[in-house]
Amino acid sequence: MIVFDKPKSLTDAPLHYCPGCTHGIIHRLIAEAIDELGIEGQTIGIAPVGCSVMAYNYFTVDMVQAAHGRAPAVATGVKRADPSKIVFTYQGDGDLASIGTCETIHAAARGENITIIFVNNAIYGMTGGQMAPTSLPGQVTQTSPYGRDVATQGYPLKICEMLSQVDGAAYLERVAVNNVKNVKNAKKAILKAFKNQVEGKGFSLIEVVSTCPTNWGMTPEKALEWLNDNMLPYYPLGVYKDKYAEEAAK
Repeated sequence: MIVFDKPKSLTDAPLHYCPGCTHGIIHRLIAEAIDELGIEGQTIGIAPVGCSVMAYNYFTVDMVQAAHGRAPAVATGVKRADPSKIVFTYQGDGDLASIGTCETIHAAARGENITIIFVNNAIYGMTGGQMAPTSLPGQVTQTSPYGRDVATQGYPLKICEMLSQVDGAAYLERVAVNNVKNVKNAKKAILKAFKNQVEGKGFSLIEVVSTCPTNWGMTPEKALEWLNDNMLPYYPLGVYKDKYAEEAAK
């Protein structure tokens, strides 16, 4: 009896991510959701710039390369051109919450029927560890060597909280993949976000609080501890909006 196997929607390509990086876990959860919904043949992924730029090597679905931050705009075009396709973006915080903030907010405002997977590791990963829009107050990065000073560099953006005020957003949930319980909850959220699109319910975004051991300058184990002790208090997990559940409860 097979109790654990590679999802069909993942290729056999070895992952290039750094040791302890949680991108691989998130990739698997996406692939499992695609498999369970039986949508592999109709799914199109959008991979922008950043650590996610190589995602097209790892999924057995059609992939489109987007410019930095523009994945929601590209996803909008693909979905509107062929509404029968299931379209998802896979974006980091330097991509989605910085140069792509405009595209993200307006895709949500329009209620585009797409699924966004947002990986928040509080730093620019691929380009060397600069401060990101999600870097925590006091967090040391390559461009904030004395720690993020909110007096001059502002406060981190809380994407789920911000988008929860946008009427067009249908489903927003923040999850993490730092332990077994959280991985299971993340799987449920990602599956629901894809299912919402299949059912035509509109814009869904899943924020995954993640680690970046290399740029945080930590071992994989210490990075998981730092995430739990520092990121989760600032970025609380949970459902921030579920329009259809809220309407059903009225």
